[in-house]
Amino acid sequence: MKISVDAIKQLRDMTCSSIAHCKKALEEAKGDIKRGAEILRKQGLEIAAKKSERAAKEGRIEAYVHLGNKIGVLVEVDCESDFVARNSDFCQFTKDLSMQIAACSPSYLKREDVPKDVLKAERSADEFCKNNCLLEQPFVKDPSITIKDYLGSIVAKLGENIVIRRFIRYKIGE
Repeated sequence: MKISVDAIKQLRDMTCSSIAHCKKALEEAKGDIKRGAEILRKQGLEIAAKKSERAAKEGRIEAYVHLGNKIGVLVEVDCESDFVARNSDFCQFTKDLSMQIAACSPSYLKREDVPKDVLKAERSADEFCKNNCLLEQPFVKDPSITIKDYLGSIVAKLGENIVIRRFIRYKIGE
């Protein structure tokens, strides 16, 4: 099947993946852009899983103070090299994360961090984790993906292990 340049460009704009990856995903999806985006998202998660064993000892700390100076966030995101830590896509990812934390106020980074007794007290553990675990929250700029999906796409794009190490959110009066 012949894939048009416009379709590849549209998928690339949606996913920030390379042209070659977009073309391959569209060929596999028989030209369906939504299906191609799903394929790229799954590939990103698979690549992230493969790279998760590698040491991430570089990175950056992103600070965000919300308009009005009532909410502030610090988030540490680590990667393997200082080259990636200075990359514009990585910097945008850390900024997006800090705004996500400010907007959605997660209590935990991932499901494994939630104490078992807290989960037992909830009616729906999945719903609780979706609302309170950063990696499981829908991304505020694109609710069709989770933060974990966004992280996977950045790992796939930059080719390094990237780890959200820790975060803290401050709010006046809390």
